[in-house]
Amino acid sequence: MFKVGMIIFSGTNCDNETSRLIKKVTGNDPINIWHKETELPKVDLYVLPGGFSYGDYMRSGSLASLSPIISELKKRSDEGRKIIGICNGFQILCESKLLPGTLRKNKNLKFICKYVTVNNNKNNSFTIPIAHGEGNYYHPNPFSLNVAYRYTEDVNGSVDNIAGVFNEKNNVLGLMPHPERVFEHYHVTQDGSKLLGDFLSL
Repeated sequence: MFKVGMIIFSGTNCDNETSRLIKKVTGNDPINIWHKETELPKVDLYVLPGGFSYGDYMRSGSLASLSPIISELKKRSDEGRKIIGICNGFQILCESKLLPGTLRKNKNLKFICKYVTVNNNKNNSFTIPIAHGEGNYYHPNPFSLNVAYRYTEDVNGSVDNIAGVFNEKNNVLGLMPHPERVFEHYHVTQDGSKLLGDFLSL
């Protein structure tokens, strides 16, 4: 049975939708894990959902990266367990150095909420919504990165239009768009299920 653990931080607010997406794709409800826990259950996938950890009082994700559970998450990453961070979860993974780069304020300094199209490295397209104020991904050497997804246009100033990155082993994924908002039959698309399924099949 495929098991999923979802790490909840103070300010996480996309956990309910993410839980439903996980149930639809894997057939199982995730185990909720509070970020102050010091042990992680051994599961097949760890998920850091979106939100505003600690209210984004400092650089987004920086305070959450100091949570006790992060050291355990790093151990699971080293073991090759799959980890995905969505939006604020992506920010936390970068601040924790589980992924390279950093997320900055959008180039227009405004919160952006709209549907975008992203392509993966197989040139498959997904229509997914974004909703962020600090989704502008930066790395000084983008050509050295293991890029997972790119926007088809410049939506927030991200270098090389990067919307998501993998670590070198392909087991950790940071993603700025929100797949948990497009998977039900009444959503605009069901591409969120396809995107998560692609990651799980790696």
